[in-house]
Amino acid sequence: MLTRMIDVLRSLFRPDAGNRHEVPADIAVAALLVDAARADDVYKPEERLAVVTLLQAIFGLELPEAERLCEQGEAAQAEAADIVRFTRVVKFGMEEAERVRLFEALWEIVLIDHERDPDEDALLRRLAPLLAVSDHDSAAARQRVLARQGG
Repeated sequence: MLTRMIDVLRSLFRPDAGNRHEVPADIAVAALLVDAARADDVYKPEERLAVVTLLQAIFGLELPEAERLCEQGEAAQAEAADIVRFTRVVKFGMEEAERVRLFEALWEIVLIDHERDPDEDALLRRLAPLLAVSDHDSAAARQRVLARQGG
């Protein structure tokens, strides 16, 4: 965690820090899903598979394209100083219903292990306003995921 904070601070002082370009919406979505999967500092194979499956569903992709998009999201997430560059693209590039569906997908990722890690909870609480998703819609998305999981 400390290493990541140091990397964030270093990135702020790079000469090219002001020249960040917008990422495409599909990569932004993939990066957010990967960020949710990595929020507890463990990125399990079943979480990666869930990210790929969700990308297939969200974007109507075949498996190879979804895997490629997942790889692009992993790379973007690993290189990003923060998640705001992704949330901004999603917030302004997706309709409200799409953002709520994305939030449901984020809950699917963090609840895949049937545990609510405090870091995962904190991430989703922070993401809701950044994605313009209400607390009510976030809670409803979480409940839908829990109902599908039988919990």
